[in-house]
Amino acid sequence: MRKRRVNRLLRLRCLLPALLSAVSASYLAAQEIAFTWDDLPAHSALPPGQTREQIAQQILSAMKGANLPPAFGFVNGATTQSEPLSTPVLEQWRSAGLPLGNHTWSHMNLNQHSLADWEADVLRDEPLLESLMGSQDWRWLRFPFLAEGDTPEKREGARRFLAEHHYKIAGVAMSFGDYLYNEPYARCMAKNDTAGIEKLETSYLAAASATIPYTRAMSKALYGRDIPYVLLMHIGALDARMLPQLLRLYRDNGFRFIRLEEAERDPFYRSDVDLSVPGGPDTLEETMKQHHLPLPEHPRLDVDLNAICR
Repeated sequence: MRKRRVNRLLRLRCLLPALLSAVSASYLAAQEIAFTWDDLPAHSALPPGQTREQIAQQILSAMKGANLPPAFGFVNGATTQSEPLSTPVLEQWRSAGLPLGNHTWSHMNLNQHSLADWEADVLRDEPLLESLMGSQDWRWLRFPFLAEGDTPEKREGARRFLAEHHYKIAGVAMSFGDYLYNEPYARCMAKNDTAGIEKLETSYLAAASATIPYTRAMSKALYGRDIPYVLLMHIGALDARMLPQLLRLYRDNGFRFIRLEEAERDPFYRSDVDLSVPGGPDTLEETMKQHHLPLPEHPRLDVDLNAICR
């Protein structure tokens, strides 16, 4: 009897590392995040002495160094006309093996324009995307300002239009307002204000960190689990500077990096990829409201971004 008990204990001891490894793998797999980038080829103000190509190269190098899977960049074709020196960014993105999607030609807000005008703006972006993507799948659309229509008629009309043109919607489940930091950063760089830049860097990472438990709390309240999070980012100068630290932050918080297409296989995104079904809430916040659940306290910025480096 004692010998059998000892043998069982020995077998359990041998199994323990495998069990712990399985638990660890399960924990990491439960937190998945897909990086996506808006406003290619140019976003926000340029700091003195920098080019759009340098910003894009910083972002591409950081993602490659962290072994991120290919991340979608969503294109506003009008920028190739208003800021032609930014146009090579699109070739850089493709040369790095990363896909491009539609962000409308002029970053048009559907809530502020007619459905017909918005549809035309989507279509105007397509020849550029097709020339860059060829036979690869570029029919993913990110709504500018995440505005999917301010009336039921617009929302339903936009979904019908996108379905007819074989699009899927690139939904967003996590955002920490990274775009807010790029213009203040350009101001601080222009003034060579190192103290201001340090404040921005600290605040940027604090905002990203605080958004993680905020977003996860909603996912757990709604589904009892972590959905795969699609992260909204912008191709800005401070984003490029901070990306290596930001990637470490997500890794340190147990996230595994995945592709947009992989994330949106989750049922949370069903109405984004299957436009034949009725549209649902745009965000986790809207889903919480639909279910009459109280929102967690939203993280607050710890600096006045409008005042810094003025």
